[in-house]
Amino acid sequence: MQVEQFQIDEAVKELSTVHDFVRWSVSRFNQSEVYFGHGTDNPWDEAIVLIMFGLSLPLNRFSEIAQAKLTHSERLTLVELVQRRIAERIPAAYITNEGWFDGEPYYVDERVLVPRSPIAELIQAKFQPWLGNKQPKRILDLCTGSGCIGIACAKSFEQAEVDLVDVCIDALAVAEINVQEHGMTELAFPIQSDLFSSLEGQKYDLIVSNPPYVDEQDVNSMPDEYNHEPAIGLASGADGLDITRRVLSQAAQYLNNDGILVVEVGNSQTHLVATFPNVPFDWPQFEQGGHGVFILTKAQLIAHQDSFVA
Repeated sequence: MQVEQFQIDEAVKELSTVHDFVRWSVSRFNQSEVYFGHGTDNPWDEAIVLIMFGLSLPLNRFSEIAQAKLTHSERLTLVELVQRRIAERIPAAYITNEGWFDGEPYYVDERVLVPRSPIAELIQAKFQPWLGNKQPKRILDLCTGSGCIGIACAKSFEQAEVDLVDVCIDALAVAEINVQEHGMTELAFPIQSDLFSSLEGQKYDLIVSNPPYVDEQDVNSMPDEYNHEPAIGLASGADGLDITRRVLSQAAQYLNNDGILVVEVGNSQTHLVATFPNVPFDWPQFEQGGHGVFILTKAQLIAHQDSFVA
């Protein structure tokens, strides 16, 4: 503790520029073995996020002010932020209340997962070639959390209406904040539902879902940072597929003809393929990183319905 306090006092006294504090923060993160994976994947980017937030400056202006000198009070603020990140193992996105998805910021807090889905790349590509010439008019973001996937879909398909569905009222409150902040009140609609239970009679051209998919083994071995995220958004049974099985068994009846289902299962891809070896899951490759997202058509869901409901 004495060594740590000395490091803090020394930083406040001797460091002077924004760049100095970013470099110092990276060193402290490396020494403390914190985990990165909630919006950033390395200590340098995480440090920039925290430092720019602490200075109330735009994230993309770091290079312009890197050599700017800091006041004593600013140095105290920055040290406190870095120490909180280390001591509490809290992801930077929850400290700043900001996560990024598809190139845009979204409000986040500990009621929802921090956005990090590779589905963003599919949205950028307008789900081609799987949608073909079809322009979706109705889209379902199932297990919406912060609402980022559904809102991004609404922006990509300007003629579409998007239902943002989640079982958790707290998550929907965050989704509503993002609907308002992104000006999507006439296109994106938060709905409480346990998967499809409150959607009887609804039909969609595209169902996109990033459900809980972490298996029991991974839940038990996750870094401390994940403990700040809602457990309901992560764990999904022994093999990580409890929710995905329900989606597979029910999705077809909520899709229009030629509709498609897009679901992220992450590391549980191995379990899914082993469980349903005869199902022709299509696994897109991602240039921007990520894995474990499958796509099925309505026709494929119907053809393998017996397997899903067994």
